[in-house]
Amino acid sequence: QVRLVESGGGLVQPGGSLRLSCAASGFIFSIKSMSWYRQAPGKERELVAGISSAEGSTNYADSVKGRFTISRDNAKNTVYLQMNEMKPEDTAVYYCNVRFSTRNYWGQGTQVTVSS
Repeated sequence: QVRLVESGGGLVQPGGSLRLSCAASGFIFSIKSMSWYRQAPGKERELVAGISSAEGSTNYADSVKGRFTISRDNAKNTVYLQMNEMKPEDTAVYYCNVRFSTRNYWGQGTQVTVSS
């Protein structure tokens, strides 16, 4: 079955960096677009970044453009989110996502806290 496992979250100071990983299994990873979402306390889940399957084109939320980079390694069935110049407002649970015609799949999430 489809499984997404995020890792790499933690506590970081403002201005610092983290790299999240999402290991995928149970489907043909290389043909699927992948996304990262986040959900802060009391807020709705929002799209952070996405990457296509083929040429690897990317898209980002305005709030993270220029600071975050999404990438993928199809040989490792893994998608990454490199987060630089982090801000307190980046604090949230970050989720990996893959969409199929019948349903969405989510990982368990990884907590990211930006605080001094």
